[in-house]
Amino acid sequence: MPKLSDVITVLEEVYPPSWAESWDAVGLVCGDPEAEVERVLFAVDPVQAVVDEAVAWGAGLVVTHHPLYLRGTTSVAATTFKGRVVHTLIRAGIALHVAHTNADHADPGVSDALAHAVGLRVTGPLVPDPSDPAGRRGTGRIGVLEPPLPLSAFAARVAAGLPATAAGVRVAGDPDRLVERVAVCGGSGDGFLAQARAAGVDAYVTADLRHHPASEATEAAPVALVDAAHWATEWPWLDLAAGELLTAADRHGWALEAKVSTLVTDPWTAHAPMPSAP
Repeated sequence: MPKLSDVITVLEEVYPPSWAESWDAVGLVCGDPEAEVERVLFAVDPVQAVVDEAVAWGAGLVVTHHPLYLRGTTSVAATTFKGRVVHTLIRAGIALHVAHTNADHADPGVSDALAHAVGLRVTGPLVPDPSDPAGRRGTGRIGVLEPPLPLSAFAARVAAGLPATAAGVRVAGDPDRLVERVAVCGGSGDGFLAQARAAGVDAYVTADLRHHPASEATEAAPVALVDAAHWATEWPWLDLAAGELLTAADRHGWALEAKVSTLVTDPWTAHAPMPSAP
């Protein structure tokens, strides 16, 4: 059985902290490096429900995509929901490790998993990492849909390929437009609309698209927008990350189990269709 430090070494080989954005907070949040780890739970969000699942399963480590303390803190008192998460983890002897933008930039990373989930063949990054001489790492991905589909059918494929959420999938564009070349970005992606437009794609799949950037993007060029829940666009990466860890465990001869949480931690819990237009 490996020590926590051994498992963290593997995770940081696959997702080096140096690949993270300067504003990010990645790496080990809590845990004893000398503790042994038998079970690892992967999840998008470090929320109480996920931690409770880890306790019930007997995990020794939780790996999440989103940081618990992105902007830092001066207290982990259990008087706050984040403090309660820390206290629950420590009481149960469970470590927490975060792979966020370093996992976004990895090859393969979060957007590779998203592209695969919606049926694309990846051809390269949307925003290449200049430090990668191979030109494979970076933010987002560009892929090819084979065979091409009308936007309405492609949107249905996106909805079927991602875990279900209350908000579903929103679409902007001509439903009959043929989609072949597609950009994707797991998580909030309206900061890369210009790059998607410059890449000459037919559609862009991402999350958290705001009104003004989306409106301006559709006016500027005939690029269809497919907007899914933030949590849903990042969830496919969990299976990829768990697979990377288990492959390394086999190589090292470790007795290690990994599990992907299927808890839906998207904050939106219901959707009420509007019965009529204004």
